[in-house]
Amino acid sequence: ANLYVSLHTSDPGEGGSQDTNETTYTSYARVAVARTSGGWTVSGNNASNTSTITFPTCTGGSATLTHFGIGLASSSTGTLLFKGPLSSSLAVSNNITPAIAAGDLDINAD
Repeated sequence: ANLYVSLHTSDPGEGGSQDTNETTYTSYARVAVARTSGGWTVSGNNASNTSTITFPTCTGGSATLTHFGIGLASSSTGTLLFKGPLSSSLAVSNNITPAIAAGDLDINAD
């Protein structure tokens, strides 16, 4: 099974779903990451992405990305399991390809 990483223009909030404040730039889609050691490095209650997570290149529109989400659905409304701020915001416009480097998406499940 996969988990789906999403990008957001503001905090999805505690009660939010995967599409709460999700970016809508042209060509955007959530990225599937295997729910295995191939997708995540897990140590105790902490996990981080094993490899770079690359989102589709923007082909129109623009957005300022500030948060990530991790959930169960590949599109539409879905259960948001984890969320958090990006280390810095990213302005996306035509020909920009957002990516999260390996090890840069850190999750702590208390």
